[in-house]
Amino acid sequence: MTVIPSTSHWGAFGVRVDPDGGLTVVPHPSDPAPSPLLGNVVEGLRHRTRVARPAVRRGWLDHGPGPTDRRGRDGFVEVGWDEVLDLLAAELNRVRTEHGNEAIFGGSYGWASAGRFHHAQSQLHRFLNQFGGFTGSRNSYSNGTSVVLLPHVVGDAETVLRGASSWPTIAANTELIVAFGGIPAKNVHVVPGGVTRHGTPGHLTALAERNVEVALVSPLRTDLPATVPATWYPVEPGTDVALMLGLAHTLLVGGLHDRAFLDRYCVGFDTVARYLVDGRYDADWAARVCGIPADDIRALARRMAARRTLVTVTWSLQRIRHGEQPVWAGLLLAAMLGQIGLPGGGFGHGYGSMGDVGDNGPTVRLPYLPQGTNPVRTFIPVARIADLLLHPGATYDYNGRSLTYPDIRLVYWAGGNPFHHHQDLARLRTAFGRPDTVVVHEPHWTATARHADIVLPTTLPLEREDVGGGRRDTHLIAMHRAVEPYGEARDDHHILAGLADRLGFADRFTEGRTARQWLEHLYDRWRADDAPTFADFWAAGGHELPTGPSDFTLFDRFRADPDRSPLKTPSGRIELASETVAGFGYDDCPGHPAWLEPEPADRRYPMHLIANQPSTRLHSQLDVGPVSRASKVDGREPLSLHPDDAAARGIAAGDVVRVFNDRGACLAGAVLTDGIRPGVVQLATGAWFDPVDTPDGVLCVHGNPNVLTADIPTSRLSQGCAGQHARVQVERYTATPPPVTVFDPPAGLAR
Repeated sequence: MTVIPSTSHWGAFGVRVDPDGGLTVVPHPSDPAPSPLLGNVVEGLRHRTRVARPAVRRGWLDHGPGPTDRRGRDGFVEVGWDEVLDLLAAELNRVRTEHGNEAIFGGSYGWASAGRFHHAQSQLHRFLNQFGGFTGSRNSYSNGTSVVLLPHVVGDAETVLRGASSWPTIAANTELIVAFGGIPAKNVHVVPGGVTRHGTPGHLTALAERNVEVALVSPLRTDLPATVPATWYPVEPGTDVALMLGLAHTLLVGGLHDRAFLDRYCVGFDTVARYLVDGRYDADWAARVCGIPADDIRALARRMAARRTLVTVTWSLQRIRHGEQPVWAGLLLAAMLGQIGLPGGGFGHGYGSMGDVGDNGPTVRLPYLPQGTNPVRTFIPVARIADLLLHPGATYDYNGRSLTYPDIRLVYWAGGNPFHHHQDLARLRTAFGRPDTVVVHEPHWTATARHADIVLPTTLPLEREDVGGGRRDTHLIAMHRAVEPYGEARDDHHILAGLADRLGFADRFTEGRTARQWLEHLYDRWRADDAPTFADFWAAGGHELPTGPSDFTLFDRFRADPDRSPLKTPSGRIELASETVAGFGYDDCPGHPAWLEPEPADRRYPMHLIANQPSTRLHSQLDVGPVSRASKVDGREPLSLHPDDAAARGIAAGDVVRVFNDRGACLAGAVLTDGIRPGVVQLATGAWFDPVDTPDGVLCVHGNPNVLTADIPTSRLSQGCAGQHARVQVERYTATPPPVTVFDPPAGLAR
């Protein structure tokens, strides 16, 4: 029986058409550990939440563009493609003429597809660049803080994030892994563009087989697979830096630090040493802050100094207030041990945060769609979207610069769901009410689509042809069409080509090519001598890429000769204290690793919420799928809490609970576990936002934690996302819970 090849951000797969016309997903034969997320794919194709036809918010259609509080509350009117494209082209022209291209925000986040051509962000940016430009965004919610900090400390972020020491090197040489934030197995199936061979689960098994010691530093025991033996250090959330400084102080006063390494390869250590001693940031102080016994801290520091030690920090730790500090302090610890650049030792950032960190697959540049150059230079850090919309003309600090928010009149979103990624969703709803027009490309009626004025239905990957592959992927995949598009859905390129035709630059946008001709063109431009022709590649369903090196170590060349291979910092060395950052004068990010108080305790909200990534979907994608739905409790997102905390509140497993603070509230289903620190609750992001307006504010009946998280930056340095933690209270919900309605089309949809 024929298997139709495709791929996704969580792995390559095939689709088999069954005799009854149904579809069955088949993992790629080369994949040793296929992702369970493949189980969400088929049902999402024809789910009732699919957007069948172009739709326009009734208020926008009746009254025209303008700010309104009706987005997310109005009904929609279905219209034909010609009518909606005419309306949108006219609105784009109006905004450009009256306010300039800076007033258009191109808010694509890039996760819509693993395809290299039908990549929503690339398509939208190419279109808007040719239209005269747009205000865009920089960095990501995932690691936007680190991307700004790391160049100041080690010269660039790409080396750390993409060149991490390989898993085979770690398995063969490391004796102790100190994992701040753990190595969460739930994230390792995901890579932008996909991964055909999931190798990380096997590497984690190898650690267990070699009896590599792991120190798990996290409030959650699930932040490391149960199959990997570990000593669990259940720190108070947000206090990892206190533990790091306590460890560093122990190394310093005990003479366990490598002074020769610090003198040869680093600058600024004396500044940090004075800070540690003068501030008395010793193990006893750290114990009072982070909740780990002082003797355990001192013992761990001694083991770190005596063994080949890898210090790792997950991306989650930089998604909090002052998120620069865990990364910088982690580098400080690794530098004091003197093992940076040695096989199996040193520093890592993102193991368990993404599937390609530590991967030793190929490093081949893959085909891509040229986007051109944006004539508009205005941008925002990606997590500042609500500030941008709410405060035009306001100034803010970013990485040593003072920037100004432009006056956005039209938001054009394709390939992302800000009502998943962003924080303080009640505030975001208000922000989305300010522009004149909001346009969204969406296959499903997500909250973002429901808060738009114009919704254009887009195809899913199995409804179109593409070429797919991810960073360090072993294969380039020919993504064949498996089913016809749902309703009147079109791919992003088709939609934007229609707009470009109305706006007078269709020839430049399409270059006279059909989508299939673009695939052939991009492939042939990329194709190396040893790669098959496009026809052979397409017929075979993919092409295995040349292998890369198996073993490599982060900063090995720098360690071997720091004079000939200096870092791109001002000193050419690791800057444990940065004069550049200190010169910015930011009180929320000084010029060296420092302890900065997290959000203060509040007696009204004694519980510490961790809003981490889900294990049953990618972000909010395919929340309608059976794997995601199976994790729900009473149809709502599960909330994990310690049995002692549950008992104190009269909560039993399976109860519907209300989680709340001053920003809003959500309903969730209680799951009791002793694998979480008392006083901590965990609620994954990605449940589709399903708001109900109440006298107390917004209530998400489905369990989206971003009604609770604060829309504040990590610091003035990076303006990164700080949405990992929040202070909350939890109570048993005694009333009849409102139904979850987000898995039905919006009310009032009419033609």
